[in-house]
Formats: sequence, structure tokens, C-alpha cells
Amino acid sequence: MCSRVREVSDVPIVMLTGKQKSEVDIVRGLNCGADEYLIKPVGNKELVARVGAVLRRAELPSTAEAKPKVTYNDHYLTVDIEERRITVNGERIRLTPLEFRLFSVLAENAGRVLTHKQLLEKVWGWEYTDDLDYVRIYVSHLRQKIESNPAEPKYILTEPGVGYYFQKTT
Repeated sequence: MCSRVREVSDVPIVMLTGKQKSEVDIVRGLNCGADEYLIKPVGNKELVARVGAVLRRAELPSTAEAKPKVTYNDHYLTVDIEERRITVNGERIRLTPLEFRLFSVLAENAGRVLTHKQLLEKVWGWEYTDDLDYVRIYVSHLRQKIESNPAEPKYILTEPGVGYYFQKTT
């Protein structure tokens, strides 16, 4: 079982282990989020070269993963995902890292219903795909901070029995 290796998904991970080489262990490490898996003994030059290669790959923008800059402004809510800036009625609001990740995923998929499981996997990681309460609780937190009337949301809407979506207003 993975121990939440990918909580910070933008950080490259290199595993260096003294455990005997086993394909099962290597596959498990890579599936848990490692970008590289090395087994001791390994030479210093090889270690430095492999870490350097992982860091170079992490710096390169991948066309498959490149996300467009999401901005939105309707004079009540202004969103700039790239700058990590969200304002409500001209006042910047502070979101926790998890709240911001959840909001970003919803905003980047505006108009598209995301299931509870999709949100859990994208925001918390695949280990949490059965913890539906996390999504409900954090959506509630976001609504309290973003919506003018959280009981009647205009932006973060529920698709009953399915999930949530971000609705741009006109």
C-alpha cells in the first residue's frame, strides 16, 4: 500500500533503497508515485545524473499536461488560477491548499460535471476515492467563501447523485 507519496503532486520523487531488487517492489514504488527507483549500491555520478534527469523532466512543460491559464471575471468573482488569486467583490479570499486544489479542478473543468471519485482522485489522490465526505465538506467550505448565498450557490453546483461542477455566470 502506498503511503500518500503524491500529496504534493508537483514534486519529483526519487526512491533510493537498499532492498534487494524485486520487480514487484520497483513496480509498487513507481505506481505509488516515484519518478525514479534506484537500488543501492549506486555510484555517486549515476545518482547525481538520474536526479538531474528527473529534475529536468519536472521543469519541462508537457504538452499533454500543460493547462491553460484559467481566468474568470464576472465582477463578483474573479479567478486567476495561475496567480493563485481569487477575489470576491474585489476582496481577495484565502483558500487552504486543498480548497484551492479543489476549486482549481472545478474551474479548469467549468461546465463539466465531475464525479465524487474523479474529484477525490484529482485532489486527494487515488487512495481517497472511497472517502466521499471529503468532497462534500470541502465544497461546503468553498461555498462559504465564494458564494454570496451558500444555501443557493451560483458557482459550485451539485449534480445530485453524481458530483459537482463550476458554473460560469453571465
